[in-house]
Amino acid sequence: MTRTLATFTISLVLLAAGAGAEEPWKVWPPTEYLVESLAAPVQDELDAFHEDTGRFGTEPWICSDQNRIYPLAVAWATEHPANPWYHDGRVLHAIARGGEALADAMDENGMWTFRKKDNSTWGQIHMPWTYSRWMRAYVLVKDALPAESRAKWEKGLRLGFSGIRKYMDGGTHNIPTHHAMALAIAGQAFDNADWRDTAKGFMARVVAEQNPVGFWSEHSGPVVGYNRVYIDALGVYYARTKDETVLEALRRAAQFHASVLWPDGTAVSAIDERQIYHDQIDVGNAGFSWTPEGRGFLLGQVWRFSKDGAKLVDSDYAATMLLDGHSGEGIPLPSARATGVSWLSDKNALIQRHQPWQWALSGYTCEPSDSRWIQDRQNMVDVYHDQLGLIIGGGNTKLQPYWSTFTVGDPAALQHTPGDESPDFVPSIALRWTATRAAIKEAEGGATLTLDYGEHACGVDVLPAADGGVLLRYSAPVGVQAEGHVPFLRRGNAIETAKGERIALGEESWMRSAEEIGGEFLFQGLRVIVPPRASLRWPAHQHNPYKKDGSAPLEAAKLVVVLPFDEVGTCEVRLQAEQTK
Repeated sequence: MTRTLATFTISLVLLAAGAGAEEPWKVWPPTEYLVESLAAPVQDELDAFHEDTGRFGTEPWICSDQNRIYPLAVAWATEHPANPWYHDGRVLHAIARGGEALADAMDENGMWTFRKKDNSTWGQIHMPWTYSRWMRAYVLVKDALPAESRAKWEKGLRLGFSGIRKYMDGGTHNIPTHHAMALAIAGQAFDNADWRDTAKGFMARVVAEQNPVGFWSEHSGPVVGYNRVYIDALGVYYARTKDETVLEALRRAAQFHASVLWPDGTAVSAIDERQIYHDQIDVGNAGFSWTPEGRGFLLGQVWRFSKDGAKLVDSDYAATMLLDGHSGEGIPLPSARATGVSWLSDKNALIQRHQPWQWALSGYTCEPSDSRWIQDRQNMVDVYHDQLGLIIGGGNTKLQPYWSTFTVGDPAALQHTPGDESPDFVPSIALRWTATRAAIKEAEGGATLTLDYGEHACGVDVLPAADGGVLLRYSAPVGVQAEGHVPFLRRGNAIETAKGERIALGEESWMRSAEEIGGEFLFQGLRVIVPPRASLRWPAHQHNPYKKDGSAPLEAAKLVVVLPFDEVGTCEVRLQAEQTK
């Protein structure tokens, strides 16, 4: 693939991996597929453009509505038979006015109001995702912009990046890492050596902060979803600078992400300190394209996402892959294996595959953080089935003890008051809901997770059962008010008990004892057999960090099997798959 940006042309050579190749794709990138993804939504984007303001999208307007000027600029600059928008005048006009709208909306520091579509505001910000896209669009179209428009763009960009430069003196984090990538491009475009050199120095610090396992941490242990932000920034940075210091970090990061996938392409969430489980397939970004490990990730994941090439990726993704991606063969994903054991190299997490079952155990522990963004490391077990998907676990939250694998003390002492926008996330209460130490080992064909909650030792065994299901064996001290919790992801609108009762999983809260449900329940193709004295609790809500009041949709709530250890030290829960989806 060659790029002649001075003439605003990206000439694309069709690779053997394009649309129509033997499935699955063998070589990255599938160029025709990406060009089609880039070109298909352009008319819709033009329809969303408001001539009077230069803004895109719907009210309330937010600065990231203008992010679309970047894929539009790549579509305008890409010469390819499948792209009818090459050098289209309407597209260029919308791009020009879109950048002017950003300049019009910024304050005296080059910042915009961080507004979300729910109309909540989060202060002023040099929005990193918007600045990087504005800058990349500028590189492509600057010589074609009308003189007045170009002057307005350049004034706004120079002001914004003068502010962004100051962040390079602070600590590494996902937002300033993205800023550093954009600052490097701005330094090239405006011939500013200080911006280029400062970005390079910052990226060296980002590489140094990477854990040898291949992730970046923002408190303790991996961030899975946000880890992609680092990879994206480093990948585009490398494409533009060829700074070799970042390549090994990209390789390690790709290995990490490839190792924490379920067979359907979704990511293991028990180890993630920032985000709960999402059922979307992670398609990676351009940073993955620079190593064989990463290209294997892209080939497997995008093929799954595309439904054999029929479903398009979004145009922003396609734009970056075409502009700043690399090509080549890839290494197959570990999740393609039917059986096996995968350890992260620090031995703090394990994934076991016994098709059709898989499970992941997390050994990452830390004290709860008072930051709303850093979730409590409380859920240590995920269980997945090939046909049923993720069943148990699904990540971490705050102020919700029933998502914790164990608690020691009274769980009622920890809860969120609905509507409270500034809760105490680490209250001084007589409850432990996060483990202080963890250890994992393989045992009995499965695995054992040992967890300490202060001075109290608890544990979970996850084992393949003789009937083809899974056995979960929980153990805890008797008489210290310890509870085990098995959080099930919401799978439909109701459960069916062994006594024939259908219980809705709606807004109404409820509890049922093991006796009341007949010792087992059916949950959308999953049969769950619970021990005597256990109970079911619905709903255990998430505290949503992305809403000021912490409110979360019902879909994020968990149905929890509560295991008491007041009389016995061991409780067993059995899982059986009754049917496929």
